[in-house]
Amino acid sequence: MKRKLIAAMLTATMAIGMTACGGNGGAQNSAENAASEAAEDNAEEAESTAASEDTAEAADDGAEASDAADDGAEAGDAADDGAEASDAAGDSAEAGDAAESTGDSDVEYIKGKGKLIIGITDFAPMDYKDDNGDWIGFDADLAKKVAESLGVEAEFVEIDWDNKILELKNKSIDVVWNGMTLTNEVTSSMECTKPYLNNAQVVVVPADQADSVKTVEDAAALSYAVEAGSAGEQAATDNGFDFISVTSQADAVMEVQAGTSGACIIDLLMAGAMIGEGTSYPDLTHTVELTTEEYGIGCRQDSDLAAYIEDQLKAMYADGSMLEIAKTYGVQDAVIEQ
Repeated sequence: MKRKLIAAMLTATMAIGMTACGGNGGAQNSAENAASEAAEDNAEEAESTAASEDTAEAADDGAEASDAADDGAEAGDAADDGAEASDAAGDSAEAGDAAESTGDSDVEYIKGKGKLIIGITDFAPMDYKDDNGDWIGFDADLAKKVAESLGVEAEFVEIDWDNKILELKNKSIDVVWNGMTLTNEVTSSMECTKPYLNNAQVVVVPADQADSVKTVEDAAALSYAVEAGSAGEQAATDNGFDFISVTSQADAVMEVQAGTSGACIIDLLMAGAMIGEGTSYPDLTHTVELTTEEYGIGCRQDSDLAAYIEDQLKAMYADGSMLEIAKTYGVQDAVIEQ
């Protein structure tokens, strides 16, 4: 716009100059008038052009503002969509949590994932591996039958026995089925079945020392190895025995075999299968019974799985299959009627 105003002024100046050179006063006046009119026309044109440019610039600015408004509206719509999606996801998560917390959630949860995860230790004759590396035993065989009735696979997971309650709560296992004594700690922390086997905690010593360990008083003079978190550890504590805690009952037996502990305390049923003539530890024997107790199967608190397992055990006891399995592992005399 500035360039057009300057051009108009130059045109007027040139017109005046040309008139002056002609020396004619009328012509000069005519020239001056023409120059003046030309200057005014050019100025008006320049102003009009400038106005047009300003208008165009304003229109462009307006269009950009409109585009920005559209973009903002689209962003707002997207934000609304995102908020709705987030709300839907939250509702879905809440629905999932509610489903898991329902009274029948454990049985349905296990069916849904297609496997029953059984927490165990290496504990003959309840749970141990055969020559092919497969888990067998009285408890293992019963658990497989229950898994089959659910239409799922039985999966065995070795756990730290001292952490069995935590393993259940974390859902890393679904059930503890491993010759578990129904102690106060267990029954207050798990949903347990009724007892299905009788048991006792017994003192295991080298066979050549058995004659000197016939009473609890005799046993008090020994040092022990016991499984951490087990009924054997509780028996040692209750009797004021000197003991160390190890990972499993099998480890406790090995401590005695190696001579690093004078004795150990293990389950009577395990002692019948693991020590004495015809076993891997023929030079060991059991003597004093420190407790009498019962085995149960543990599930998560308020789980319906415990009642389901009870029903299956009743059916197996009634049709004789439970007793047949017990005979396979030599524990038939310990079976409790279901």
